[in-house]
Amino acid sequence: MSGLFITGTDTGVGKTEVTLALMAALQQQGQRALGMKPVASGCAAGPAPALPDPLADGPAGAGLASIRACLPALGTGPTALRSDDAERLLAQGSQPMPYELINPYAFAPPIAPHIAAGLAGVEIALETIDTAYQALAAQTDWVLVEGVGGWRVPLGPRLAVSDLPAALGLPVVLVVGLRLGCLNHALLTCEAIRRSGLALAGWVANLLDPLMPVREENVATLATLIDAPLLGSLPWLPAPATAALAAGLDLRPLLAG
Repeated sequence: MSGLFITGTDTGVGKTEVTLALMAALQQQGQRALGMKPVASGCAAGPAPALPDPLADGPAGAGLASIRACLPALGTGPTALRSDDAERLLAQGSQPMPYELINPYAFAPPIAPHIAAGLAGVEIALETIDTAYQALAAQTDWVLVEGVGGWRVPLGPRLAVSDLPAALGLPVVLVVGLRLGCLNHALLTCEAIRRSGLALAGWVANLLDPLMPVREENVATLATLIDAPLLGSLPWLPAPATAALAAGLDLRPLLAG
């Protein structure tokens, strides 16, 4: 099994869209892929689909039982919280999986996750996230883990987003939101990733502002300064279009490893 951790230069830079596109591109190569968003805020109550019968007695079932035991404060069942982003990752997955493994920590307020967790009386734990990740990894070829916010967003008093790929043993893909200021944001994030001792497997340029001037020059500058392959420069689209974005990605640097 292989995996990637997808982070971004900021919140709202298209991490979910890029994660979905990477999943679709891998699936087009005949690879099974599942997505995961360990922590999400801004969630709403939604239905709880039943665990698919073929998975109930395997690693997914064991992982689900462990997750539910660890998260009594968040609740399960018909009143459980659901993230729109996580639901999309679940739908794009190569096989059905229980929602709690895709998104173990779901919080209602659309605020910083460590603050939302505190308000819910929950401590985000690496062990819980790792349990969910391992249960997914046992079922697929690739697990793509999407972070929340940017690289250094706190998840607790002694935990940040940047701790997740280190704990899960994953290389990082950086999503650079193309808009004014992206050069500084991208280079600082790359520097922080390197200082964490993690591998930067590649980066994706994602156009956020369709009127951004000299965007191609910005991408060229970053391609010169970032010591990692450019996996794709994605256009601005008025509505999500996973297949179109997947077609703009070059997976060769990822598959070569």
